[in-house]
Amino acid sequence: MQALDAKHHMHPFTENAALARKGARIMVRGEGVWLTDSEGHRILDGMAGLWCTNIGYGRKELGDVAKRQMDELAYYNTFFQTSHVPAIALAAKLAELAPGDLNHTFFAGSGSEANDTNIRAVRRYWDIKGQPEKRVIIARTNGYHGSTMGGGSLGGMAPIHAHGGKIDGIVHIGEPNWWAQGGDMTPEAFGLMRAQELEAKILELGVEKVAAFIGEPVQGAGGVIIPPSTYWPEIQRIVDKYGILLIADEVITGFGRTGNWFGSETFGIRPHIMTIAKGLSSGYQPIGGSIMCDEVAEILGSHGDFNHGYTYSGHPVAAAVALENLRIIEEEGIIEHVRNVAHPYLNERWQALADHPLVGEAKLVGLMGSIALTPNKATRAKFASETGTVGYRCRERCFANNLIMRHVGDRMIIAPPLVIRPEEIDVLIARARKSLDECYAGLKDDGLLKAA
Repeated sequence: MQALDAKHHMHPFTENAALARKGARIMVRGEGVWLTDSEGHRILDGMAGLWCTNIGYGRKELGDVAKRQMDELAYYNTFFQTSHVPAIALAAKLAELAPGDLNHTFFAGSGSEANDTNIRAVRRYWDIKGQPEKRVIIARTNGYHGSTMGGGSLGGMAPIHAHGGKIDGIVHIGEPNWWAQGGDMTPEAFGLMRAQELEAKILELGVEKVAAFIGEPVQGAGGVIIPPSTYWPEIQRIVDKYGILLIADEVITGFGRTGNWFGSETFGIRPHIMTIAKGLSSGYQPIGGSIMCDEVAEILGSHGDFNHGYTYSGHPVAAAVALENLRIIEEEGIIEHVRNVAHPYLNERWQALADHPLVGEAKLVGLMGSIALTPNKATRAKFASETGTVGYRCRERCFANNLIMRHVGDRMIIAPPLVIRPEEIDVLIARARKSLDECYAGLKDDGLLKAA
């Protein structure tokens, strides 16, 4: 299987030639928070797949629903004035769950596609309102909004921009990463400063040109950057003051990840549009969408065709599976489990990792967390080696110890399935600490415990 994979399968965000020499790890089964590979190793998945298997692996109910829907209506589109029951029911359920007046969903096949939808939607919105020059969307450095040309342009990831450039009319401001960039400022002062970069950028560009601001409640792929408490209230004040649209990218933070249905509720954000995907179906089917507020939906829906859509928008099988996933989350009290059981226990154990000599900071919101690796806790120093060298070595020790924990630069991050139990959290922490110990010993042996 490794040979066939190397010969024919192109992996995302991978140097495929290097992987071909090493050989991919072949996953064959999943149950709860556990994966089994082709060699029989039992692996604790600390990343919920790719931030998505919120209800865990092996939920037969979702397969049963998919089969029933395939037998009844395997596919039909929602173009040409047609609809079907799963898409209607899912849109209605999302309106019930989403905060405020977010009552209308435009479906897509992924979060990347949904963010492409958002670009066209906000520009069309302002065009209809007689302000076609309002086209600029402001985003953040190291934000992640997908890897399509639109989503990748919204994101602030330089390596993505380097491979094909980015579309026009998208600019970036700084991220609220106090640990790496806060210097001598308090987190609260730094949060205000970073938020106020939005106001400065609006005034620099001209409010008559700015259409929207987009941000993740917590920057996930940027390293689980939990913003200071002052950040989102100030962002909200600024978008309200200048009357621009606010897009909350909830692809990672939605559907229970932060201890509420949506991260916007956790951080007091009032978005006009929310991007959703991943936890919407717990990864069992590819589906995403843009949940729009009443005003945006009304404007887009009452001035001719909105010339946008996808073959698989509201796919009946994906929609049916998503509905069953939401039923399970709701009826089994999974969000309450996160809030009252899993988060408090994991937070206590996670914070204790900060006593490790390699760890400078341990942060957690809901069930997404990060630890910052550093050669000097007191100064929050970076390593002298190229950024990501230490993080990659730590990740490799995690994989060797049958724990999936991802690195972003020299930060280690987790987002386990929401159903993780305290005894499984104990395993996660034990394997994480062992991996940190082994990484630290290797760095000492190789002379890499040096500050920049």
